[in-house]
Amino acid sequence: MSLETCWLALLGLLLAGYFVLGGYDYGVQMLHPFLGGRDRGDPERTGHHAALEAVAPFFLGNEVWLVAFAGVLFGAFPHLEGTLLPGLYPLIVAILVGLVLGNAAVQLRGRARTERGRRRWGALIVFGGAVPALCWGLLLGLLLHGVPRRADGSFHIALGDVFTPFVVACGVTVVPLFAAHGAAFVALRSAPALASEAQRLGTGLLRAAGAAALLPVLLTLFGAGAALTNPGTSAALTALFGMALTGAWWCLSRGRHGRAFAATCCATMLPVPIVGAGHYPYVLISSSGPGMTVGEAVTDGATLRILTVFGIVLIPVILAYQTWSWWAFRGRTGRRHPRYF
Repeated sequence: MSLETCWLALLGLLLAGYFVLGGYDYGVQMLHPFLGGRDRGDPERTGHHAALEAVAPFFLGNEVWLVAFAGVLFGAFPHLEGTLLPGLYPLIVAILVGLVLGNAAVQLRGRARTERGRRRWGALIVFGGAVPALCWGLLLGLLLHGVPRRADGSFHIALGDVFTPFVVACGVTVVPLFAAHGAAFVALRSAPALASEAQRLGTGLLRAAGAAALLPVLLTLFGAGAALTNPGTSAALTALFGMALTGAWWCLSRGRHGRAFAATCCATMLPVPIVGAGHYPYVLISSSGPGMTVGEAVTDGATLRILTVFGIVLIPVILAYQTWSWWAFRGRTGRRHPRYF
């Protein structure tokens, strides 16, 4: 495997890792209004608040995967970054706005002194989960379908490029997928009463995600969906995605929360290799001209070798930190669990 391919695999791994870890953040935020009730052991702690407490120890730490992804994209694939980010500017801005508002709302909701204030912050919490999830799905749909690339290599998406049946179907699929992932996480981390409620919501959301995922698959089969260089590989990964959704539904409906969460982790990460492996050796497929190959997107070999030295040091540190945080905050939340928000 060449150094270029290794860095492309690392880029995909970081984005897939963010989908897994940031995905349940988005999911819990979206489910925040629907996980109600009060904890009998602590009348002051509502179910809404307890759901957020499940993600509290990991909330901002998960963003390190997005930062690392952006760093690798800028450093190792500057030509891809220079083409991709300006063209997808509206979606990127929407994701960042959702992240900022959602993160602020999660931390400030507990400081509101009135019920109206808490409702307003609660609406921003849902907004901060739903908008990035939808935009990530739209972005994946655009990459799968192909972007309108000009002769000079640049492109700019218009509303007509985003609101096509295939791209919208991809966006609609990711929203219940991340929400189900969040429900599985709450079921795994929360006290029994809240876990049972999250389990009920999660099983319904997994069915919704599976039903929504059928539309982009059917559109691709009829020639109006993804433009794939390696259709066999993409078909195999899509089948694994369907199996992960089915396994997650089966486990969650039977109260096997750990296995259900492992299955939703697989389902949330698989869209990234579907795009990457489906297009390889291209990193960007154009709907109106030639695509961009890995060789055209990557930086020069000397820079890659320098970056590799830093990568060998930094990536294990990120993995070690994430492993430690999960170990340190393992177990279910409850009355004796410290409050963070």
